[in-house]
Amino acid sequence: MADETAKLHAHIRQTILDHVSESDERRAEAIREFFSVTMPGMDVKAAGLIAQNAPPLLPVLYEKWIFMFAKRLFETAPLEQIQTLCDGSEDNNAAIALSYIMFLESERMEKQIEQDLAATDLGGGVDEEGAAAMAEYIRSRMARIGEEEQKAREKRAAAYKASRSPVN
Repeated sequence: MADETAKLHAHIRQTILDHVSESDERRAEAIREFFSVTMPGMDVKAAGLIAQNAPPLLPVLYEKWIFMFAKRLFETAPLEQIQTLCDGSEDNNAAIALSYIMFLESERMEKQIEQDLAATDLGGGVDEEGAAAMAEYIRSRMARIGEEEQKAREKRAAAYKASRSPVN
């Protein structure tokens, strides 16, 4: 049974790492997917710009958070369901990744992430307030990009309207 559990843990870990790998392309894709789930109305270009500029997290944080997710999954779900979830199918791998994202969104993990960021030496050290500021930065960046996109849409609409109006 311990061997089976270890294999399931390994599958969960690898599936999530594949989904949020450290390559710029995969990280940006994971961030865009996160925004599509958490903010379905967000402009695709804005999500792409944020994803493109997001710095990579330290691998040790990925490992820690994945371990916490898997541990919680094994505490709350029956083994048979976890075995089904880990069958390697594309749909179930996507379900693992989505469940992980939802886990990260929990109030408990939001606090944990801030604590972990504060404890990590990112550019000279980040205290708890700094970690919260880092999270807030992403939110404000999304808002600013959304505003810029809205202004650009309004400008295009005004130009289109002007081009369609009769010439005097």
